[in-house]
Parts: sequence; structure tokens; C-alpha cells
Amino acid sequence: MERLLAHAATLHASGHPVVLAGDYNVVPTDFDIYDPRSWKKDALLQPQVRADHERLLKQGWVDALRVRYPQERIYTFWDYFRQHWERNAGLRIDHLLLNHKVRLVDAGVDRWVRGRPHASDHAPTWVTLEKPDG
Repeated sequence: MERLLAHAATLHASGHPVVLAGDYNVVPTDFDIYDPRSWKKDALLQPQVRADHERLLKQGWVDALRVRYPQERIYTFWDYFRQHWERNAGLRIDHLLLNHKVRLVDAGVDRWVRGRPHASDHAPTWVTLEKPDG
């Protein structure tokens, strides 16, 4: 994580539009999981992991999904155990972080893909960006 933080800081300050996208294996807050009690011993919710994610955001990265859905429980992952998909018992572990050079138009999760036969336990997460000037 220290290497990611250092590299992300360099990218953020580069002057170029940058999106950090991927499965970060971190649930940033309890609002980003259906029931934190059932996962409290999992690595995804450990205080150090969450603190490191917060350090990343404090570099100035914008969490596109949280900006788009500030008051909504939005998930990107539903495991295959105990009917988590069917019960919408999900987690938000896939993140799209934008630097200050990127203008967000929209962001979302294509939940319907997760419901398809033999789908991944992750749903596609996406952003629409404004075309940069120049």
C-alpha cells in the first residue's frame, strides 16, 4: 500500500487527467457494506486498510461512486455464499478515483451483469468523463 500511495501521489501531481480504477480490496466505511458485523475480521474492513484508503483520498482523489451516490448504499461485489446477490448483501470494493484534472459526468455499477448466469461476483463499475480541454 505504501508503494501505491507514493505512486498515486506522483500521478495526482502529474498535471495529467488520471483515473485509478480497480478492486482495492477495501470497504471504505460501514456504509459500503450490507452488514459490517459479519465481516469485521475480514481484511477488507481492518482499521489499517481503511486508514490507508483514507490516506489515498486525502491526496485529493475523488471517489466517483460516492460523489455520484452520496446517500445511497451502492455495491460492486456480491459473493456466491448465502444468497448474497439475491438479498443485495453486497460490498463496495471496486473503486474509481479521479484526480483534479478529470471532470466527472456520471458513474455507476451495472448490477444487471452480476445477475447473469456464470457471472463474476463483481459487477462492472464505470465512469463517464467530460472531454478534456485542448
